[in-house]
Amino acid sequence: MGNTYLWVKIIHIAFVVAWMAVLLYLPRIFVYHANVKSSSETSDIFKVMEKRLYYYIGHPSALLVWASGLYMAHALGLYDWLIAKFFFVILLTIYHINLGKYLVKFYQNDNKKTSKFFRLINEIPFLIMFVILFFVVIKPEFNF
Repeated sequence: MGNTYLWVKIIHIAFVVAWMAVLLYLPRIFVYHANVKSSSETSDIFKVMEKRLYYYIGHPSALLVWASGLYMAHALGLYDWLIAKFFFVILLTIYHINLGKYLVKFYQNDNKKTSKFFRLINEIPFLIMFVILFFVVIKPEFNF
């Protein structure tokens, strides 16, 4: 592997950390946002925080994770563990998109979800990340 691969790997790891921070923190903000009046000043502050977190950190991080991950997959070649990892990264991406839908609902003062709902879904990205780490570190072989 060349020097380029190692730089791309550094970028990948750094932006995985940033993306995971968004996926873990945004639902936490939603927990508190769900408990305030939609027409309040506090709600407006949450809307700004959520928008900046999602669009200015979450989207670019997700795109860089995908771009760097695809580059590394191309450089390494496809293995069973890597294909399984991609499946879980797709799940994280779907989760990310769903967070965007909740964000829009809050922005439109149309949120119907409770703070308990957001507390529960807040655990999903950690569980998926744990599975992804299993595949990356252990690199299991599948015998079909």
